[in-house]
Amino acid sequence: MKKDIHPEYIEARITCICGNSFTTLSTKPEIRVELCSKCHPFFTGERRIVDTAGRVERFKARYNMK
Repeated sequence: MKKDIHPEYIEARITCICGNSFTTLSTKPEIRVELCSKCHPFFTGERRIVDTAGRVERFKARYNMK
């Protein structure tokens, strides 16, 4: 690698809104996420829809779905 052109990797704290947190390497010291492997429906096996800003309700209302 060339010297003085790459960002420095530091230990970063990743925090999810569910309360789960872990550390990794990143160029930023702190990262906040909405979903992680502890609460994401794919990993938990739950059948729920992750809705952001009411998009699912608007779709259902537009096409008269229940």
